[in-house]
Amino acid sequence: MRLTTAQALVRFLAAQWTERDGTEQRLIEGCFGIFGHGNVAGIGQALAEQGAGLHDPLPYYLARNEQAMVHTAVAYARTRDRLSAFACTTSIGPGATNLVTGAALATINRLPVLLLPGDVFATRAAGTVLQELEDPRSHDVTVNDCLRPVSRFFDRIDRPEQLPAALMAAMRVLSDPAETGAVTLALPQDVQAEAADWPEELFARRVWHVARPVPEPAALERANALLRGSRRPLIVAGGGVKYSGACADLPAFAERHGIPVAETQAGKGAMPYDHPCAVGAIGHTGTAAAVALAREADLVIGVGTRYTDFTTASRTLFGRARFLNVNVAAFDAAKHAGEMLVADARQALRALGPDGWRADPEWSGRAASLSRSWQEVAARAYAGEELTQPVLLGLVNEAARGGVVVNAAGSMPGDLHRLWRADHPAQYHVEYGYSCMGYEIAGGLGVKLAVPEREVFVLVGDGSYLMMAQELATAVQEGVKLVVVLVDNGGFASIGALSEAVGAARLGTAYRARGGSGHLDGDPLPTDLALNAASLGADVLTAGDPDAFRQALEKAVAATRTTVIHARTVPGGGPEAQAWWDVPVAEVSGRAEVRQARARYEAARRDQRPYL
Repeated sequence: MRLTTAQALVRFLAAQWTERDGTEQRLIEGCFGIFGHGNVAGIGQALAEQGAGLHDPLPYYLARNEQAMVHTAVAYARTRDRLSAFACTTSIGPGATNLVTGAALATINRLPVLLLPGDVFATRAAGTVLQELEDPRSHDVTVNDCLRPVSRFFDRIDRPEQLPAALMAAMRVLSDPAETGAVTLALPQDVQAEAADWPEELFARRVWHVARPVPEPAALERANALLRGSRRPLIVAGGGVKYSGACADLPAFAERHGIPVAETQAGKGAMPYDHPCAVGAIGHTGTAAAVALAREADLVIGVGTRYTDFTTASRTLFGRARFLNVNVAAFDAAKHAGEMLVADARQALRALGPDGWRADPEWSGRAASLSRSWQEVAARAYAGEELTQPVLLGLVNEAARGGVVVNAAGSMPGDLHRLWRADHPAQYHVEYGYSCMGYEIAGGLGVKLAVPEREVFVLVGDGSYLMMAQELATAVQEGVKLVVVLVDNGGFASIGALSEAVGAARLGTAYRARGGSGHLDGDPLPTDLALNAASLGADVLTAGDPDAFRQALEKAVAATRTTVIHARTVPGGGPEAQAWWDVPVAEVSGRAEVRQARARYEAARRDQRPYL
C-alpha cells in the first residue's frame, strides 16, 4: 500500500483499540493539532485526506495553544481511566517545545498522551531551516530532544521504514498502566511527506489488552503477615484505585477489616466521603482526622499511590510505621522500603486480607470519631456570610452533585482536598502531580469531551486564568459547555502567603502597577477578566457575595453554552494545614522574621524520617 509516512501513521492510529474486562474502546480517540510548516504538508495533509470530522476514523480538534492541548488530552485520558488517549501534533520549533510542560505533567501523573511534533529535515538537504536549533556538538540534536526526559518513550523517525516498530512500541507504552505517560514520536517534515510501500497488516484492527496483574502468592502471604501483626493500620488510597475500577472493592475491604481510609489528591473520591471508614484527605492538605491517625498508625497500606511529599508531609507524617504498597508499578511499590505487592489494585484488594483478622476495635472507633469531628469543621468552613474561598467551594459542591470539579494550582487544591465532599469517584479532578497553572480550563475541556453527560465545573484563579484562558474559545468552537468559576483575588494569593511565611514579603504576588517608590506597590491593575472571557466567546456572570454567587451558579448550570462566573472573594475562612511541608527557608538573613521562620523550619525538619 503506497502512502506517505504521515498517511500511514494516521491510518494506523485509527485502527488501535484497548480492551479490559471484555470492554473495548479506541486507544486514540482523536488528534489535537496546531499546524505550521513542520506538519501541515505531512500530518495535516494526511488528516485532511482521510477526513477529519467527528465521524471520521481519527477526528481532528483545533486548539489554541500546544501546552493546553496536551492538558486537554491528559484530562480526557484520566477521566477515561487511562484506557483511551489523544494524539497531539505540532510544527517544529516553538510549537514542539510548547509540548514540554504538558508532557511532564502527563508523565508525572502516569497518564497517556501521544505527542507528534514536527522535526527538521532528516536529509539536511535544505541546510539550516526555519526554527532549527544549531548545536555545534552534533547535527542530530534538535529542540525535540527537550522531550526525551519527560517522555516514557521517545523516538525520531528518520526513515519511513522505522515507523512500524516505533508505532508498536508507542502503543505498548500508552496502554500499559505500569509504564504509561507521554510518548513522543518526532517526525522530520520531509519524512512525513515521503512515500513508501506499507504492508496491509500494519493497518489491521489491533486490540491492546490492558492487563490486571494478580498478586504473586508469596508476596500476598508476606502482605497478610504484615496485616496480622498490625493493630493500627491505615489505608492511603491513590489514583490507582480509581484507574483500576476498584472503588467498590476498597470500601468492602475496609469494612471487612475495620481499617480507616485516607485519600491522596488523585485518590479523592475513591471512597464516599460519608462512609464509616473514610477519614478524608491525607498529608499537608489533609484533614485533622487523617493526619492524627497517620501519626499513630503502625502500618500504612498504600494502594495505587506514588507517595508525593504532600502525601507524606515531606516524610514527617507516618512516624515509624511500616509500609505495604499495592501498585501495578514496581517503582512505586518499592517506595519507603515497603513490602511490595505488585498487582492491579482491584485484584489485590480482592485477594488481600487474612480471614477473620480485623484492626483493633478501639482504633476503628477512634477513626470514626475523628472523622465525625472533622465533618463538623468542614461544615463550618462552608458556611458564612462573606464570599470566602471555602464558602464559594461549598456552594459549588452543592451545585456539582453528579458533576465533575476541575482544578490544578494555587490555594484551591488544598481547600478542595480537605473540604470537598465527592459523591462519585469521577467527581473530583484536581491535577496536583505537577500542580500546573493553566491546566484548569484546558483540562475541563478534556473532561467534558470524555463525559459529555456530566456537568463540568472548572475552578480557576486569576493567576492561572491569565496564563492560559484561550481554550475557552475552543470550548465555544466545539459547542462544549463548561461552568467556569473564575476566582479573582488580585494576584497569586497562595504563593503570597507562602512567600510571607518564608520571609520573602509577598514579593511579586500581587497584580499592582509600578509605584513611585520603584516597587510593584502601586494601584491595582485595571484588568477586566470578565470582559476578557466574554471576548473569547463565553457568556459571563459576576458575583461578589454568597447569594449572588448561588444565583449565578443556578443560571450557569441551566445554560447551554460555556459560562464564566467572575467571583471576587475575600480572604480567610479555611482550616489551616495540619501537617508540614518542606519549603526551605534562608539560613542567614538580616530580617528578624526570616530568622524566626528558619528556626521553625529546623525544628520541623527534625521530624523527617528516611522510611528505611
